[in-house]
Amino acid sequence: MAREVLVVEDEPDIRRLVVLHLERDGFRCRTATSGADALREVKTSVPDLVVLDLMLPEFDGLEVCRRLRRDNATAALPIIMLTAKSDEVDRIVGLEVGADDYVVKPFSPKELVARVRAVLRRSHPDAATPVLSAGPITLDPARHAVSLNGHAIVLTPKEFDLLQALLEAAGRVLSREYLLNRVWGYVRADAIESRTVDVHVRRLRAKLGDAGGLIATVKSVGYRFEVGQP
Repeated sequence: MAREVLVVEDEPDIRRLVVLHLERDGFRCRTATSGADALREVKTSVPDLVVLDLMLPEFDGLEVCRRLRRDNATAALPIIMLTAKSDEVDRIVGLEVGADDYVVKPFSPKELVARVRAVLRRSHPDAATPVLSAGPITLDPARHAVSLNGHAIVLTPKEFDLLQALLEAAGRVLSREYLLNRVWGYVRADAIESRTVDVHVRRLRAKLGDAGGLIATVKSVGYRFEVGQP
């Protein structure tokens, strides 16, 4: 069955362009033209992914993202945000509140479709991938589930991918450049601010509580998971 994408964009030309290319690539699309409209659409039926414009009527994409992340039913819903080049601060805030990725306007429709496919692929991993455990944390890629001391916790797709990469590294240091390539799919590290990694690590640590301290910062390099710690 085709995956469904909710396209939230108030500019008709951009909305039609995005829908056209997604549907050509085999996706089913629904649309919304405001923040309130987007939340109504998601409440009616949760899509597989949301393409969310930053600037919207009623309330903006940041607020939509915040509300979706606060609801357990949509806390792990993949979100790709569309932003303008001048909105660098807003892009960082968008990552802070839970967007998984962003595409800068003007953008290539083919690039956007590729990003959508990459995010969805990481959200539905191969069932043969083994379960990973370290300290109080267990991560099951096939079920896309994480537990902490036996209790389930909800992570966004990017947080999940980041934790999986750190656990699979088994104590090795992972550079920001490696994580940008592995988790975000960027071949060139300078294609996105390295602070993106730091933002997601900070949010992941917060969700892991005391166990978040197992994610160690290696100054000027990147991060590693302290697998030998309790």
